[in-house]
Amino acid sequence: MKNLKITYIFIALFIMASCSDDFVDVESNAENSENFFNSEEDYQNALIAAYDLLQTTYLSVMLGDIASDNTLAGGENANDVPGIQEIDDMIHTPINQQLRDIWQWMYAGVNRANYIMEFQDKTDFAGKEGVLAQTRFLRAYYYFELVKFFGDVPFAVDTRLQFGDQFSINRTPKEEIYLQMEQDLMFAADNLPYVQSQTGRITKGAAQAMLGKVYLYQDKFTEAAAVLEDLIDNGPHDLITDYSTMFENDNENNIESVFEVQYTDVEGAGFGCFQCSEGNIAVGFNGIRNYNGPLFESGFSFNVPTQDVVDEFEEGDMRLETAILDIDAWAAETGATFSTGFEHTGYFNRKYISRQGDLNTGDANLTNPNNYRAIRFADVLLMAAEALNRGGISDSRAQMYLNRVRERAFGNSDNNVSATGSALTDAIYHERRVELVGEGHRFFDLVRTGRAASEINGFQSGKHELFPIPLIEIQLAGNQWEQNPGY
Repeated sequence: MKNLKITYIFIALFIMASCSDDFVDVESNAENSENFFNSEEDYQNALIAAYDLLQTTYLSVMLGDIASDNTLAGGENANDVPGIQEIDDMIHTPINQQLRDIWQWMYAGVNRANYIMEFQDKTDFAGKEGVLAQTRFLRAYYYFELVKFFGDVPFAVDTRLQFGDQFSINRTPKEEIYLQMEQDLMFAADNLPYVQSQTGRITKGAAQAMLGKVYLYQDKFTEAAAVLEDLIDNGPHDLITDYSTMFENDNENNIESVFEVQYTDVEGAGFGCFQCSEGNIAVGFNGIRNYNGPLFESGFSFNVPTQDVVDEFEEGDMRLETAILDIDAWAAETGATFSTGFEHTGYFNRKYISRQGDLNTGDANLTNPNNYRAIRFADVLLMAAEALNRGGISDSRAQMYLNRVRERAFGNSDNNVSATGSALTDAIYHERRVELVGEGHRFFDLVRTGRAASEINGFQSGKHELFPIPLIEIQLAGNQWEQNPGY
């Protein structure tokens, strides 16, 4: 059951995410300490509203591959969603609608979490620690996305950022924000169960995995290895046996999924308000243009995999057919027809394209119920392997975790890695690319490991590690915020 998905529909209006020109968009209105947070139901409703912004992270996922060497922007033509095309070509500027969307949506999520924390002491009830733990995970998650994209950002804890605050609040060093993320995620891990009674809610395992990721992004390898290995040894997660079923709509929230963003097939308000959709918009964007044939639905042909990433798969790696759809081979096999879009490569992101039968309502090109597997156990294993290897802690344990992933990929142990040192590091990097292709991690993996300039065409060191702060947000703050270098 996807109870949390259903609840989103009714709670999304609780704290409106407006389309205003404010850099934060949680309104200060009648919902204050006198009128709200007087019962457990109030806190739970506010928490669901904080969950709701997770659905907007579809855009971060798309850009995480498009900005990298994994995929091209695609679309209908070179002018189809210019902001995405510019990021693909590394010519993006501070005037970019998609970057502004990420800024606004993530701050809406931060503010909804901070709204709860602002009144955390108002009313007591049984299980309140669990509500606050989920809230603090969400705050950490949204801040992580902001720091990942923009670096130092305006920062508030346990209080809402409201219009006018931008004139008195500066960008906070990301190191300070990371420390708050760590505190939030440790609290979440200490106060949440491994298995929740309601599918889709954040768990102890999700908090541990996210904490390990936050450590890894700071090169805190000892800390990352400790928390990730604790999850591996003591958590309930494992690799599913059949990788080919991992991303199917009827296999959501499975044993490998440590944290999923929950979606449902309810249409939003169309192209003018994508953040209002309850569905996974990326699935329609990734789809095959004008497709007519079995199994799949058509889409907008964005985010098309490159030949380079296809060639990265080794012979015998069974993940290739699950990750990448070779449309010409598929058409020859099935008689399917399609049209080609801009930058057509012949490949599509098979993990996240619409399947026939996915929808009960809505438009497959605008919304899809397929969840985003935000953190998988395979990712946890590979993060642990990286921390152990790069931290000089244990190459033997790093090999063990890496080879668990590879044994599933090949169906045997004949392709296990025995390398150590820097050769093992390269093997882990390779494995992250092929295991996680199409899931939005590649660009940020390249940046955090210092490899982006050598792998991404047009990438300028000292500039493209971060995206620009949207110009209008700087202007709304009275031009007091310094822009990121190079923009």
